[in-house]
Amino acid sequence: MTEQASERETDESAVPLSRDETFEILSNQRRRFALHHLYQNGERADLGDLSEAVAAWENGISLEEVSSAERKRVYTSLQQFHLPKMDEKGIVTFDDRKGVIELTDRADNADVYLEIVPDRDVPWSQYYLGLSSVNVVLLVGALLGVYPLTLVPPFGWGLFVATSVLVSALVHTYYSRTEMQLGSDAEPPEIGD
Repeated sequence: MTEQASERETDESAVPLSRDETFEILSNQRRRFALHHLYQNGERADLGDLSEAVAAWENGISLEEVSSAERKRVYTSLQQFHLPKMDEKGIVTFDDRKGVIELTDRADNADVYLEIVPDRDVPWSQYYLGLSSVNVVLLVGALLGVYPLTLVPPFGWGLFVATSVLVSALVHTYYSRTEMQLGSDAEPPEIGD
């Protein structure tokens, strides 16, 4: 590789993926599972191990239960299509000859686009809308003199609103940094309980 090509590759890896590129990569469950495995296992994996983990998640079985046909099907699609596409976008480096995959710095912001909302949960955007609505109703009721809301002084209502938003934001921040990230759990976030 020439020095100029090496410099261009370094410059490209410093630029984060565009939203469209990120959505394109994350649009496929097999690629999301591959990223999850890489985040979870030190950002580097062998293609065989990666294929086995992805096959287990896709089929809802343990690693020991993965058949050779299931593993081979995943192995082939990762090797021939998914990993080269991810390598092309700069999210991973994929050495086909050695069968080794490594995350790059461009993969760091991928989970920003993955707010996984389990079936029984409410998206955070709807939660904040509901919280705001409740707070507005309480404040308007207190301003209009609705009993028992008048028992709390205006400063108390202001403190209540500020505290409810602060606590919600702290919980949301904690949750998004621990639960909603690829590699943060044994299974990918989209696999149901």
